[in-house]
Amino acid sequence: MELLYGLHPVEEAIRSGSRRLDHVQVSRERADKKLEALLDACRTAGVRVSMSSRDELTRLARTDTHQGVVAFVRERQFLDLEDLLKQPSQPGSHKFFLALDGVEDPHNLGALLRTADGAGVDGVLVPERRSAPVTATVAKASAGASEHVAIARVTNLVRSLEEMKRQNIWCIGLDEKGPQDYDAFDFKSDFVLVLGREGLGLHELTKRTCDFLLRIPMSGSVPSLNVSVAGAVVMYEAARQRRATTKKAEITCKPKVQKGLGS
Repeated sequence: MELLYGLHPVEEAIRSGSRRLDHVQVSRERADKKLEALLDACRTAGVRVSMSSRDELTRLARTDTHQGVVAFVRERQFLDLEDLLKQPSQPGSHKFFLALDGVEDPHNLGALLRTADGAGVDGVLVPERRSAPVTATVAKASAGASEHVAIARVTNLVRSLEEMKRQNIWCIGLDEKGPQDYDAFDFKSDFVLVLGREGLGLHELTKRTCDFLLRIPMSGSVPSLNVSVAGAVVMYEAARQRRATTKKAEITCKPKVQKGLGS
């Protein structure tokens, strides 16, 4: 069993239905509408609930940021690359993946998963080694979005990227010295966005594997953004372009209303 804590992560775990919850413990010191809504969701889903002291929940979660809610859930089952590539994408759109080349801070990982969910990413690749595991801290930082995002854990990220390229998926790396600005790139195709390590960026072999290297122009003294912020900037630019294409297609396909005389 794994442990989740925090109102939103537990709520999203129930809502997603991706993992079975064994039971939920809530603080007897907390009583409000948000907790009542969670308890109603537990009753509807048939999840057992017990009451505990706030100190007991802090001991279980090993943090006092649990918001009075701790859940015990079945261990996450990660996808492999083949399964990830088979994930259905949004209707009428190209595939949109995210690959993380050694993101080790759980808060950055959680923030990236939250953005990936919001931007419509079809799946995320994380390496088995030298990467933050998807823990309760990650779930809390993602506000529960980690329960909805398809995640593949791969042994060798470079080999996985090469396989994606063989399937006509462009490999796009984000690098502060990239030759092209991110907002000048056309994201309206199948692609995987690759983000590097905190402070160090992409590994050299990963960088050489990428088809394109994009940069975020910086006007200040600091040369780059935090990886979770940089990832959000580019993911939402890609989402904006893809959304604009979808809207254009809808307008083009909409039948014209013929008006006669006197109308």
